[in-house]
This record gives sequence, C-alpha cells and structure tokens, in this order.
Amino acid sequence: MAHEVLARIDEMADFLQQQSPEAEKLGRLPDATASKLRQSGLMRMLQPKEYGGYEAHPNDFLKAVMATGANDPSTGWIAGVVGVHPWETAINDDRLQAELWADDNDAWMASPYAPMGMAVPTDGGYILNGRWSFSSGTDHCNWLVIGALVGDAEGKPVMPFQSLHVMVPRPDYKIIEDTWNVVGLQGTGSKDVVVENAFIPDYRAIDAAKVMDGRAFKESGRDEPLYRMPWTAIFPNAISAAVLGICEGALNAAVNYQKDRIGMAGATAEDPYMMAAIGEAASEIRSSRATMLYNMAEMFDLVSAGKEIPYEMRAYGRRDQVRGAWRAVRAVNELFTRCGGNALSTDKPMHRFWRDANAGLNHAVFTTGPIYHASAAVSMGHMPEDVIRKALI
Repeated sequence: MAHEVLARIDEMADFLQQQSPEAEKLGRLPDATASKLRQSGLMRMLQPKEYGGYEAHPNDFLKAVMATGANDPSTGWIAGVVGVHPWETAINDDRLQAELWADDNDAWMASPYAPMGMAVPTDGGYILNGRWSFSSGTDHCNWLVIGALVGDAEGKPVMPFQSLHVMVPRPDYKIIEDTWNVVGLQGTGSKDVVVENAFIPDYRAIDAAKVMDGRAFKESGRDEPLYRMPWTAIFPNAISAAVLGICEGALNAAVNYQKDRIGMAGATAEDPYMMAAIGEAASEIRSSRATMLYNMAEMFDLVSAGKEIPYEMRAYGRRDQVRGAWRAVRAVNELFTRCGGNALSTDKPMHRFWRDANAGLNHAVFTTGPIYHASAAVSMGHMPEDVIRKALI
C-alpha cells in the first residue's frame, strides 16, 4: 500500500505546486488540499491496521512526507507533523483508539506537545486549562494531542513535574484566529488553541515520560515492530522529513530556473561555478536524506528482530537527524544566494521554499547543543547528565 500512497502524491504534484499561493494567502491549507491529502492515505501510514491504517515501514512514511514537501512546503509540514500522531495514538488506551477511529479512520490530530496547559486531577480524570501555540493544521483536525503539566488544587504544577500528553476532541477547544502571522510556513495554519475547564477522562491522558522511554508501548499490549520504535526516532524524523522535502523542492526550483537562465556571463548552464554550487547543494541534501533513511532502517530491522535499540544508536540517530536538517537548509541558503535577484520574486517558487526551509529549523527538534553534547558523551563511553539523556531516550 505504501507505493500506492507515493503514486497518489506524485499525481498530486502539479496541484500542490499550484495551490501554494492560496495556502499562504489563507494562512492554512485550502480545503481542497486537505481533502486530497486525506484521500492520498499518507496520514494513515502509521495508523494501526485494525483502524484502517497501513502500519507502514517508517521509511515509507518519511519518503511520502518528503515527496509532499518537495511540491509544497506547508502541505509537507502538515504531512509530517499531523501524520505522525497516529503512531503515538496506537499506544494509548484501547478506549481512546476506538473513540477516535471506530467511526472515522481518517480522523486527524493536531498538537503541540509542549506542556503549556495544566491538568488538575478530579474524579475519573482531569480538568484541563491552557493556551497552546503552533497547532499546525489545526483547522482540518478533529482532535488535539497536547502537552500539560499535572497541577494541584490551586492550579500549580505538582513537584516533581509530571507531563502528560492529553487528547481533546474538537468540541472542547477553541481555535484562535489571526494568531499565525509569520514569514515562513504561512500555509500551515499553526494557530493558537485554547482549552477552558474541559473534563479529560483518564483514558485520554498518557504519561509523556512513558511515551518517550518506551514504557507506554510495553504497557499497551501491542507487539508490532512499528510501535516498538522510540518516540525520539519517529517524531523528530517526521519533522526532519518535512524540512528535507522542502529543501529538495528548493533544489528543484533552482535547477528549473537556472537551466534556461542567461546571466551577465552568459548561459548559466555553462557557468562552472554555478554548476558546482548546484552539485554541492544536491549532494548535501541527498546525503542528509540517505543518512536519515539508513538510520531508521537500521533501527527498524532491530525491533523487527525483537531486539532493543541501544541507547548509543538512539543518540547517534538524533545527532544525525538534527545535523541533516541543518546541512540541507544551509545548502539551500548558499544556493539561493547564487540565484540572483530574481530568486526573490514572489512569482517564482524559490522564495517560498527558502523561507519555509529556514522557518522549519525553528522547531524544537532541531536544537543542536544538547543533542551534539549527548552523542559526543556517549561516543566517549560515559552517559550525559539526565536533562540531556531525556532528550534522546
């Protein structure tokens, strides 16, 4: 089924490219774009088979996200950010999965995971309040999966901090319009959302630490290899795939522009320095892609064989995930500056890919320092301090 998804995305290529200006003008994906993305099956690639999903190899999902981002940055971003959430949902309580998918196996979940809210325990669950920023694709979603701290009766965080991932249905939250006014990824509609005094049953909340360290999978009763993968392999790489796809789109746009361009020194296609710049950028982007897919395949082979993924492999995977995105975006930046003043023109796609690739790096999964520190510490034979380890589990 994965190859069918990729074929559908390929068929959508012209449509995705043509709707990009409208998405930016609206500040969200047009309804027709969301509908086509839904029909492609991409958003069900990490969903359990019993609920209409494909349970695809993670690399098939990452390739689909990259292919989407190469045609339209905002759609690619939504494909990665929203499309990854069924993976975590599959290790939640069975009641939640049935509630979410039994009647609609195309239900979408927006986020974010940042604990910007407070969940106060009450009989049978929690009372949730808070305001969250950066809820990508939220206009087209039926649910939120959002982060919250467990609070006391006075609404203050209990100590030590306990973070939850909480599932909230659409009637229980508000989307705040005009809260996504940005210079990049404009079409993602990553607006603020607000929850006020919503009751959250116990089964719609899961301990965030258990999701990240693998205990949630072990307690879920599942045995499929896909859900044995570490959260920090699946989620960060889903975001990276969106960024790498955008970078591939930028490269394609630059090549299409330069191949027929006549500059002050003559035909660009005969300029050895421009050709060298294109070749270098293409190598950087392709190398980043290849490394991500290799690391993911190596991990998936281990879990498919019933083995645990060593901490060292997870640390190196996160290192390469972060580095790969930065390498690819820097390559785009160097290429963009060599494309002349017309690259800035809003009637050409290069400016959109350039802006959106750089905007993508502002996501927290691309923070470099702690990740590089931790992976270097592991390579020297000692474990980094707890705060850094938690970013890599």
